[in-house]
Amino acid sequence: MPLTDMPLDALRAYRPELPEPADFDGFWAKTLQAARSASAGPARCRPVETPLRTVEVFDVRFSGWDGQPVAAWLLLPRGARQPLPAVVSYLGYSGGRGLHTEHLLWSAAGYAHLVVDSRGQGHDTPDPDPMPAPQHAEGFMTRGITGPEHYYYRRLMTDCVLAVDAARDHPAIDADRVVVAGASQGGGLALAVAGLAPESVAAALVDVPFLCHFRRGAQTAAMGPYPELVTYLGTHRRTDPEEVFGVLDYFDGVHHAARAAAPALFSVGLMDPVCPPSTVFAAYHRYGGADKDITVWHFGDHAGGRSSQGEEQLRWLAARGLTP
Repeated sequence: MPLTDMPLDALRAYRPELPEPADFDGFWAKTLQAARSASAGPARCRPVETPLRTVEVFDVRFSGWDGQPVAAWLLLPRGARQPLPAVVSYLGYSGGRGLHTEHLLWSAAGYAHLVVDSRGQGHDTPDPDPMPAPQHAEGFMTRGITGPEHYYYRRLMTDCVLAVDAARDHPAIDADRVVVAGASQGGGLALAVAGLAPESVAAALVDVPFLCHFRRGAQTAAMGPYPELVTYLGTHRRTDPEEVFGVLDYFDGVHHAARAAAPALFSVGLMDPVCPPSTVFAAYHRYGGADKDITVWHFGDHAGGRSSQGEEQLRWLAARGLTP
């Protein structure tokens, strides 16, 4: 896999000025206020039988967008002293929460771990689209793209913020030590939550994030979801690209990053054909927290540093006192 973007020196200097909607903050304040008002109440947690001996597992349902139930797994280290620091993790594109046995790193390290399902992408959280749009390209990138109020990621990002609310309300979790984390789409969602709920997030772990600098992603990504925008705009030739990117500006991780304050550890793969490194650096450079760092995997593709990044994250959190 060759280098897919700029040389590292150019990436470290890359600070594009991206247009931001004048009502960005108002749009999201109204969105989150409406979602919280529609909540069906506290999250419901049901114990799950598991062959694992060191972990307690709970099937969770919490209220997300429009009060709709969102599925999650909650994993707690068995017998650990509570309340615990927690990691709220978000998932990659087109993936649901899967099996609880797929998510063992954080509970093994002593953290509470809430694994948030992605509406419509898995089997456990449907996405009742308020404005079905049969003209969108395959996938989720252009679902509801005709306006920010209908766009798919408005619903998913709202779910992700309310997942942090649910975690902070759980008696086993220390509300002041909630970390958001994810890779690819999950990294973009963690970044969005860090910006939308800065008062609720103690740290952010943002790996090879998607949903950042959409125009650059559409122009340069060779694989993954960004080409869905190219397909849509290439098929709908009378659609003004500026209108499409104007909608996406409400969801761009670069704008969310500017509003974040918690310590953050990013990662990037310089051979990533899915989330071009320039899109990651654009968000990293705009990140509002003073305590930020980025791990560069020079020969990493979209998997970044793989399991080595998990070790980096554990050490980084420990250096900031965010340990069980």
